[in-house]
Amino acid sequence: MDGTRIADVSDLSTDDTFLFRVRSVDENAVASGDAALRSDERTADAADERAADDTDPATETDGGETSATNDDGIAMPDDMQDDDDDVREAILLQLGGEDDDAEAVVGWLNYCQHMTHIKLDKGSGAPVRDSEVICVNHGALFAADSGECTYGPCEGAFLNEIDVRVADDGVYLADEDFEYVGEGPVESDDDDLSSSSNVIL
Repeated sequence: MDGTRIADVSDLSTDDTFLFRVRSVDENAVASGDAALRSDERTADAADERAADDTDPATETDGGETSATNDDGIAMPDDMQDDDDDVREAILLQLGGEDDDAEAVVGWLNYCQHMTHIKLDKGSGAPVRDSEVICVNHGALFAADSGECTYGPCEGAFLNEIDVRVADDGVYLADEDFEYVGEGPVESDDDDLSSSSNVIL
């Protein structure tokens, strides 16, 4: 567990996300937690179904590596690798509502499960409506508390969880697979070719 303070609870909101960066400490690690396990299990089930149909879910890339794909549009763990020393973007969201703990905070890797090159938070906070994080590119909705896609092209998939804990009015990284890098987006020289929005909020 890194244990690094990511943010003050007072810096978080229930209507948008807080963007930060993490680095994988294990080259085979993608995410941890129950939501990631459910996402990986569903992905594995889809791969098993394709294998039964004598199709190969792995395709060779230019570098000789294989990358699993999923015809259902669900993100595969290898798709979420960044080339910058395994630095990835993640988001924090404070859960709100009458039944929620005032200090309940969740963390997710900052990738839509439909198309993993599309980020939920593009640098100014991902929109949240009715306790669902919105992917503005294709309208996918993710339940803030579980990470499950409840509507859209990746319905039934789960965001990959980053374990965090709240203590002393702060949010701390509690995930053994990642170390804290810093606040804000991963810096890149590449132009973002994705559209800024296909959804009217």
